[in-house]
Amino acid sequence: MSRIAATMAALNASGRTALIPYVTAGFPFVDITPELMHGMVAAGADILELGVPFSDPSADGAVIQKAGDKALAAGVGLLQVLEMVRVFRQKNVATPVVLMGYANPIERFDQRHKPAAPGSAFVQAASSAGVDGLLVVDYPPEECRGIAAELRKHGMDLIFLLAPTSTEQRMQQVADVASGYVYYVSLKGVTGAGTLDIAAVESMLPRIRKHVHIPVGVGFGIRDAASACAIAKVADAVVIGSKIIQLIEAQPRDQVVPVATEFLAGIRTALDAQAAQHKTT
Repeated sequence: MSRIAATMAALNASGRTALIPYVTAGFPFVDITPELMHGMVAAGADILELGVPFSDPSADGAVIQKAGDKALAAGVGLLQVLEMVRVFRQKNVATPVVLMGYANPIERFDQRHKPAAPGSAFVQAASSAGVDGLLVVDYPPEECRGIAAELRKHGMDLIFLLAPTSTEQRMQQVADVASGYVYYVSLKGVTGAGTLDIAAVESMLPRIRKHVHIPVGVGFGIRDAASACAIAKVADAVVIGSKIIQLIEAQPRDQVVPVATEFLAGIRTALDAQAAQHKTT
């Protein structure tokens, strides 16, 4: 069982919803990411999504694009992201870390770094650094059986996005190769866009679960404790990204971690209070 699967199973057994924050690696300061990751875990994060900066992030809205551009300008690429995970792992060997990004940096990594053994150089490097999962926005599930199998050999999961426009066929294609959890994008559009439609999410998740038999997380549009708790009533995990980036982007260095952790701690407290109330009713 992967570290992600074990974490999700433990949360489910205790009736709790996974809290998964997303931050862009190397933002807002190049050297702050491992410290920020530790702070988010202390605030109650169960799994961490770490964005790999990329020059053409088709699924990201203006907030995360700006964060990625700043990190890229500071020299943060895939090698640096893997090193950030490695530093985080020096003190934390339990919390799952998922890299979220795009195919181009991974394919380029494999071109430039020939592995000693057959397989993907990136997968081997990611495993060595302590990565637990990979979410590649532009990897179609029908083309991913090979990398999914290689990730599983290293105890890692391949995570996919589903959207309001996903067909039954696409859901099944994702179900055939996905592991760890599936990330349901609650809005049509990019990150940070639009208003969360709770009723639409509630109606979509049963359709997804007819095909997908691993946990389902929901992201895009979750910005506060109220929206997180509403999603937690129907989802296995809530994913929060753009709001965290907005909160930390203009902070001085010494306030980045406190601001992010205070926000996440409030979300965690609200989720756990709701879970406790559900147990008593």
